[in-house]
Amino acid sequence: MAKVVRTTALILYLWSVLMQFNRTSGLGINELLYFRVISPEDIGYIFSAAPAKDFGGDFTSSYDEIFLVPADPADGCSDLEDRAIIQGQIVLMERGGCSFVQKARHVEEAGGKAVLIADNVVDNDSQYLDMITDGSTAKPSIPALFLLGRDGMMIRRSLQRQALPWAVISIPVMFPLWPHSH
Repeated sequence: MAKVVRTTALILYLWSVLMQFNRTSGLGINELLYFRVISPEDIGYIFSAAPAKDFGGDFTSSYDEIFLVPADPADGCSDLEDRAIIQGQIVLMERGGCSFVQKARHVEEAGGKAVLIADNVVDNDSQYLDMITDGSTAKPSIPALFLLGRDGMMIRRSLQRQALPWAVISIPVMFPLWPHSH
């Protein structure tokens, strides 16, 4: 009986935390999309990202293993280098320099499947931005997602430290709502 009460109390506590998160961030938990870093292993976590509000497509399939390639140039505001690597993969960019739409368009033109745009405020660990269109008529159709600055920095630092050209990720992944034993 005591175990049931403790479990119920835990569930209620977690629910209240989720509801608090919804109110403070402005985004519902189901408005976020999750991806898991498979490699490098030192950042083998599940990260969350916020899909663009009024441009970009949805993931029509999930990818068990796909490259997350840092953009060159990092802000993605001019034609991307390494098009052969970007083709069919996901690109990681930094915010700033041009509109979110321009960044996504450059990735789409280079044959990328999606773009993750990390905040340029590297200590941002909680504020998601609403990525909205810049008013241009040619809207990109690939998924465009906003990544917290802290998470983008963590991924880039790990790749630089290990001299890796890309991370390997699974996207999207279902958020594991309840911990389970193996």
